[in-house]
Parts: sequence; structure tokens; C-alpha cells
Amino acid sequence: MKVAEALPEFADAFGFEEFNRMQREALPAIMERDENVVAAAPTASGKTALAELAICKTLQEGGTALFVAPLRALTNEKEAEWERFEDLGYSVYVVTGERDLNPRRAERADILVMTPEKADSATRKHESPRYQFITDVSCVVIDEVHLLDSDSRGGVLEVTVSRLRRLCDPRVVALSATMRNVDDVAEWLDAAPETTFEFGDEYRPVKLHAGVKTYSHGENSFADKYRRLYRAFDLAEPHIRDAGQALVFVSSRQDTVQAAAKARDEFAERDVPMGARGDYDFHNEAKELTNDSLRNSVVDGVGFHHAGLGKDDRDRVERWFREGKVQLLFSTSTLAWGVNLPARCVVIRDTKYHDPLEGDVDISPLDVMQMLGRAGRPGYDDVGYGWVVCDSADADRYRRLIREGKDIESHLAEELDSHLNAEIAMGTIDDLDDVLSWLETTFYYVRARSRPAEYGFDGLRGRVRETLESLVDRGFVEMNELKVEPTALGRLASKYYLDLATAERFHDLSQRAYIDADAVLDCVAGASEFDSVSCRAAEVDAVDSVLTGVDTRLDGGNRKVLAICRASMVGSTPADLRSDAWVIRQNALRLLAALREFLDTFAGPRAANLTRRIEARVDHGVSRDAVGLTAVDGIGSRRASRLASAGLRTPADLVSAGVTELTRADLSEGVAERVVESAKGLPAIEVDWGAFPETVERGTSTVKQVEIANTGGSARTGIRVTVNDVEMTTKTTYLSDSTRVPVGVFGATDDELTFRIEVSFPDLPLLPVHEERVVRVVD
Repeated sequence: MKVAEALPEFADAFGFEEFNRMQREALPAIMERDENVVAAAPTASGKTALAELAICKTLQEGGTALFVAPLRALTNEKEAEWERFEDLGYSVYVVTGERDLNPRRAERADILVMTPEKADSATRKHESPRYQFITDVSCVVIDEVHLLDSDSRGGVLEVTVSRLRRLCDPRVVALSATMRNVDDVAEWLDAAPETTFEFGDEYRPVKLHAGVKTYSHGENSFADKYRRLYRAFDLAEPHIRDAGQALVFVSSRQDTVQAAAKARDEFAERDVPMGARGDYDFHNEAKELTNDSLRNSVVDGVGFHHAGLGKDDRDRVERWFREGKVQLLFSTSTLAWGVNLPARCVVIRDTKYHDPLEGDVDISPLDVMQMLGRAGRPGYDDVGYGWVVCDSADADRYRRLIREGKDIESHLAEELDSHLNAEIAMGTIDDLDDVLSWLETTFYYVRARSRPAEYGFDGLRGRVRETLESLVDRGFVEMNELKVEPTALGRLASKYYLDLATAERFHDLSQRAYIDADAVLDCVAGASEFDSVSCRAAEVDAVDSVLTGVDTRLDGGNRKVLAICRASMVGSTPADLRSDAWVIRQNALRLLAALREFLDTFAGPRAANLTRRIEARVDHGVSRDAVGLTAVDGIGSRRASRLASAGLRTPADLVSAGVTELTRADLSEGVAERVVESAKGLPAIEVDWGAFPETVERGTSTVKQVEIANTGGSARTGIRVTVNDVEMTTKTTYLSDSTRVPVGVFGATDDELTFRIEVSFPDLPLLPVHEERVVRVVD
């Protein structure tokens, strides 16, 4: 079946001219019917074309398609790949993080691309103007729906799809690698038998021979890693000698580089015919690579691939591997889920990997099957070979996985309270009946009905009721008779994706009478999101050196998180902590942003401003004096530190200094002009005490009006008035020009009264503005 004959208007949207057997069989169900579709097919059998068919039908009908990709790296690949749709006049938009979201582009897009987490976030915020576009989706294509079986991400995908079906009832097209319980997924999505497909191994373009190879443990994990690597070399070598190619999956980006370097030396020593040093054009193109290690290795036929490589470097490596110029490629698991890059031989060297937040964890069965599925090059090989290299204690488990496959299970139960709270916070659940109706829309319910003993189906409704009662007892939900409503605590927990234990921890901090920087950092580092972080023996000294003199009860991984946050604030993270620092810091910044709003809601703007400044310091690595300058566009950490050292510490200081003075501080004239203009958009506070008295007679009182003016850009402010450190007045206001604050002056028992006005900025990392007046009490 020619693409041009079946879909003449979309012929150029596909990267091939003819549909294969699997695609031909599924095409009528996708293009000629409206029901939901579930299709399971072996890796490399052409499932992506089914997604594109569903998108074409949606575009034909004037609708909006949402493509849910399992990894962020793949969303960017789809954006590049689907320029073919752009060429046909359709708009493709990848929805990224909150800061980078362009609501207008999202609203106008014909094809949206998101990860499950981004789709979850968007549906949670569907009533806000920025995210209303999500309710206009008319078709949802779920790539790799067997992600439902992921411990960490399956629940997110499950509730997001269920929520979308309640919000806008789109058509759902779910695609998957081979899974044993396709019928359960079809039942969950209400897919008809005519639109449910289970394509077996006979649809694989190349037969797969998969097996397990074991290795003997050495004296330490470092030695074991190299034992497994040499096992991988032995498995790959005969195929490379026979003009084949090998793909070796390892656990980290760093390991891809180290393994490639080791492979160059070892295969040269074994005199394996590899590389293309005699190819003059290839040699010259290799010089254009930006990664030095990759540039040195590809000419010897060895490459590596991971999401941290620049896009141009990744594209070149993929092309050279397809062309056979690179015969041995080391990669992280990203390649298994994304790019169609098959090899005659696939070896999984590492069945565990180190996660900065989870410690050492097993690679999921999903990832194992995805990786093995890359074995076999259509058009070149009759059979592909896939090997798992593992400890002998794990061998039977992997052999069983290869032989029998795996059922897709629901992991919703593991975070049932968080997901139920999110539904209530959004207002999609109003009463107990809604709670039970919601439960019946989940894959969890379908799977429990399919395996009642394992899931405890008979007690399912009771468990959900108990979860609801727990949410009420913990303050996340209010229940009036049968009606359920979210509290402010519940809304904030849902908005920021918090573990509910963390939300309780943040709320507890907000109830304290005194909140300082130590308490804020301790609260975030002790969040349950970090409970699985491990502190390795080699890191203990570095952690202790950072926390010298710091009073904290945190231990283990949470203590390590605290050390990384504190080191980040001064821009000096010890070398032994750097491997996990970036991931931990990014998660700490997300939690600091959440804590800031908790404190703003429950404690007030003063505590929120303190947290905002800590957040900026962790992000930029600057001193307390320089942190306010990070609010100015065009000023990063180095410029902020340099300007603060020169005595310029606030945006108002920059405006006063002017362009001429800033150029003397080593800023170019163009940058100085932009900095001054940006600084003018930030608040500049002046306090006018007016006719404020210098003395007051004991026993008398008067009320004076103090004017607080903002001569800069508008901002939300918290105004606090104290006398002798006792709070008199607080006021939160959006200050665009000026406001008056009444201050009571009274002759009390003290001989002297110190009145202090503090203006803080809960949304900006600016230091609070303080002004004082002393009034003597006279007899």
C-alpha cells in the first residue's frame, strides 16, 4: 500500500513511501473509525507510523492532536522529525517547563508534544488561561503506553489519561511494545475488539535471539564494571568482524565515554578491522564534532551517544552508525526509547544505574525489553542478537522476562493519596460518589478486577474511602457530609507536585514564630523527595567539610542534600559532590519555589522573601549582598558578584550609577544600557515619615501616616511596622506608586521607642528595605 495512494494529502508527512504489513492492518481502524485504539507490536516494527496516521486523521477533521512521549529528549526529536507536518502548513509545538511555555503558540498548535509529567501539570492547571489549550485536545496518542508499569512514572501517565478523558473526552490511540495483557489496557481505554491489535514476533522485521550472559564478581564494583565491559566486547567482536554492528547500553553518560575509550584500545589490540581512517571526507567531518572524546573515537569506528551531547554531535553519530562508519556504539537507555537505530548485536552491560535521588536501582523490565528490541537491522540481518550481562543470582529473572514477557501493572496505589488529592484540588471530584466514579476510570481498577486476589479488589472501595478520610484528617481536604473540598494546603500540594509528607513539613515550618535561613534549608533538604538519596563513603568528608559548624539533625542522603544546597549558595561545590549536585540542586530549586508559596500563604511575605533569596542564591551561587542583582535581566552570578564588590547591591544602585558608571565596572555599553533599563522595571522604595514626632509625652498617643512610595516598577510587597521589635501592623499590597500606613505613637513605659518599617518582596530576590525612627518618651 503506497502512502501517496492511501493518504494523498499527507504523503510528505511520512518518512517512507510504502506501509508495511503491520501498518496496513492497523490503518483502517485508525483512519476509518472513531473508536479508541490500542496496538502492541514488537520494537522496530513501525509503530511510529501508527501515531502519525492518528495525527493525520485528527488534522483532517480540524482537531488538535497531543502526542505523549515517554522522555523529554524524545519530545525534541519529534519536533525536529515532524517538520514534515510544518511543511504541510500545520503547527507543531513542544510544551516544556512553566517558564518557557508560550500559551499563544500552544493554543494555536495543531500538534502538541509533551511528556506525561508535563501533560499532568497542564491538566492540573487547565482552568488557568495559560493552560486552557489542553482542554481543546481532540486526540491523544500515547507512545509506549507500557510506561504504565514504571514504578516512578506509571501512576502519572495513568491519572493524566483518565483526567483528560473526563476533561475533554479525546480519542485515545495507545501504542506499545509487546505486552501480555493488551486486553486490560483496551478495557481501560474502552477500545473495541476491532481497534485492539496484538502484533506478535512474526511482525518483527528481523528475528530476535535474546539471552543472558553472567560474569563473576570481583573485589569491588569498579572491577565488576570492567568485567562486564570485557564480556560485552567478547559478545560484540564476532559480529563486528562479520561486517555487523554492536550497540552496548551502559548506565550513565560518563560510562559511555569511558567505555568507548577502553573499546578503542582493546579492539585495536585484538586487531579487529574497524574504523574509517582512510575515508578523507568522514575524517574531515569528524573534526567538526564539538565533543573532543567523540571526535577522537569515531574515526576508529567507536562512538557514544547520550542526551547530554549537543544535537549536531548526536545527529552525526546516529547517521554514521546507520551508514556503518561507526561499528560499535555505547549509549544510555535514551536511545532504546527513541531513535530507530538497530544493530545486529545489542548488549546490556549494566542492569543497575545510579540515580541521584533514588540511589542504586535496577533498570526496569520495560527498559530491558526496549533495549533488546533494538537488535537486528532490517534489510541487512536475518537475525538480531540481544544479551543481558548480569550477576548469576539475577540470571533466571532475566531469562524469564525474555521468555515470557511481562504483564503491565498499575502503580497508582503507591501514591493514591497524592493523586486523589490532586483530583479534589482541581475540583473534578465533588463528593464521595465522584471519588468512586474516578476510581473506576483508572487502569488500577481494571487491573484489580482482572487480578482480584493480588490487588485486593473486594476491599478497593474501602481503601479509597480510608485514603479520603486520611486526607481530611491531615488537613488536605474538607468534608461536609458527603461533599469534599480542597483546603489551601491541598491545593498547594497538588500545584507543586509535592509528596504529601513534604507538604505537611512545609506547612509545619510556616507555623513557627521565627523562620530563618537555616530552618528553610533544613526543611527543604529533609523533604521526603530526597529520602532515597544515598551518601556514598567517598562523599562523607566533603559533606562534613561543607557543614562544619552547621546545626542540623539531618543524616545520610538528606544531609548530603543540605551540603549541596549550602555549597551552591556560595558557588563552590566540592568535587566529590558534583556528580549528583546538578540533579539535586534542580529538585531543591523546585521545592524552594513551592516552600516560598507555602510561607507566603501561611506565614506572610517576609518569610516568602527570605525563601526567594535563598532560592536565588542556590541557583546562582552569589552572596547575600549580591543576590538582589540577579533579579536584573543581563546580570548573572559573576556580574552580580563583581558589581556587589564595587558597592552596587540593588537595582536602584544600578539606576543611580547609570550607563557610564557601569561601563567602568567592565560592562560593555550595550549591556550596561540593557541592565539599567531592566533595573528601572524593579521596585525602588522610599519611605516618607512626614511629621513624625521626635518625642511623645508619657501616657499620650497619636496616629501618624507614613507614606511608602515606589519610584520603580510595580511589585507585590509586604509592609511590616514594629516598635521595639514588637509587631504593630502588617499589610500586603501590590505597590505601583505609593501607599500610606498608619503608625500609632504612644507614650508607654519605655523611655525610648524604635519604630521600624520593613518592606519585603515575596516574589523577588531583593533584600527588604528598612527604615527606622527613634522617639523619646518624656514626662
